[in-house]
Amino acid sequence: MPASLFVVLLGLCCYCKESSPSSLGQPQLFGPSEALVKTVVEFHCDLQVHPSNESTLLQLFKEGDRDKLLGEYTSLDEEVAIFPMVIRLSHEGNLECVAKAQNNSNIEPTVSNTHYLKVVEPVKDAEIEVHSGPVEFFEGKTLDLQCKLTAGNHVSYKWLLNGRLVSQSHLYDDRLLIYRATSKDSGSYMCVATNRFNKTQVFTSNSSEVVITVKDVVSDPDISFTVLKEDSHTYSAMVTCQSSKGAPPVTFSLYNRTELVANTTVEERDATFKVPVVLGQHLGWLQCQANNGDRTAYSKWIPLNVVPVGGPVTIHYDYDSGENYAVISVRFYCRAAKGTLPRYQWFLNKTLLHEKGPFYYVVNESPEQSMLLLSVGRSSAGTYHCEVSDSFDNTTAITSKKRYLDKQVLNRLPVLVVAVVFGCFTVLILLVSVCCCIGVVFRRREFGEKSLLGLEMKRMIAAYEGQLDLSEYDEDADVVKTARGDEFDQASDASVDEWPQIEEEKKTLEDEPVEEP
Repeated sequence: MPASLFVVLLGLCCYCKESSPSSLGQPQLFGPSEALVKTVVEFHCDLQVHPSNESTLLQLFKEGDRDKLLGEYTSLDEEVAIFPMVIRLSHEGNLECVAKAQNNSNIEPTVSNTHYLKVVEPVKDAEIEVHSGPVEFFEGKTLDLQCKLTAGNHVSYKWLLNGRLVSQSHLYDDRLLIYRATSKDSGSYMCVATNRFNKTQVFTSNSSEVVITVKDVVSDPDISFTVLKEDSHTYSAMVTCQSSKGAPPVTFSLYNRTELVANTTVEERDATFKVPVVLGQHLGWLQCQANNGDRTAYSKWIPLNVVPVGGPVTIHYDYDSGENYAVISVRFYCRAAKGTLPRYQWFLNKTLLHEKGPFYYVVNESPEQSMLLLSVGRSSAGTYHCEVSDSFDNTTAITSKKRYLDKQVLNRLPVLVVAVVFGCFTVLILLVSVCCCIGVVFRRREFGEKSLLGLEMKRMIAAYEGQLDLSEYDEDADVVKTARGDEFDQASDASVDEWPQIEEEKKTLEDEPVEEP
């Protein structure tokens, strides 16, 4: 029985094996991971387990796209499948190999693991496109450039401005963006596109240069004027309008309140206008306006009023001290009482001092004042004064008072200081003297007619009392209290009959003469 059962089971197993379809193993896909576009490469698909007595169909697809067949191979003798391919950009991505039994649909197909293919197309024909508008514009706007290619992928970009690398902070993929551009961003721009194959082969394409000009907006102009004397009675104001920055050409206009006086367009950042003036008369308010195409800039208003220089001319000084409180430097100040355009001149012993010398330096703070800085020494000793005249007419000059200066005079105590110190000392002595006199008068009023001998007797008595020794009279407090109580009791016990005797004793004592000590 057991032997016959074994034979039956063995037969069933053999029947099932012969009647069931064979299975496929998992294919393995091999090939390059990187390829250049338009080159021919081969991929291999190897199937280790083939169905018996069946041909195998091996196919190459991109993952997720079974509608587009990239390659096909029929394996009859379990050989490795070969897929030759002309590489196109669309081939980039994950590839997979699918194995099928060619004539038996009962066998389930199997799929290989994915294989990533990177397709590199060399960069070609780099060119810059300007998206921000004209290549010439005013500051404050955005510069937007893009590097365009006719071919190329996996590209890295860099930008050059006048041959120097542009900061990475302005780069966004293939674009260059500079917000609020300034004139510093002007120049020749070039983009350089680069990609690599297998980390060994580098492809580069340089664009042609594009010149970008960022123009400075004209700044608010400064306005000033000088006076020109044409003859003894004719004067003109030479009004200057000047901006610190601004791309030329610049149009300057001069206004007297709302009236246009004159205008001009220049290639510089300054212009001069000639306006007639009358000395001592207020002829209005002037303002400069400047425009170079973006906006109009305005100066401050200034009065057109030329006042001749008038006196008095005052001069004063202060100084700095060094070690031991010695004066080491002096500053002289010269100021005229009035004058729109004064000219200051300094003199030492009637010799004109120019702007700078070995021991001095002149600082003109026109029209308010002029300052002369001196280092104190032997060469700076002498008499100083200043003269003030109109800058447009030096025929009349007003002179200040003269000041003598040398090291000994500066370091000597001023007479005023000595007088103040001596006066304070004198007042102090007088106050002490008055206090003493008031004390003596007050003391005499307090003691009146008493003689000095009486005062002396009081002092002697006080001294005698102070020398008495009262220690032998000290008694216990309780004893004293008891004795005093007994005395009071005895006094209360005395009768009225004893009063006559007491009166006699009193008279006897009064009649006895007092012995002088």
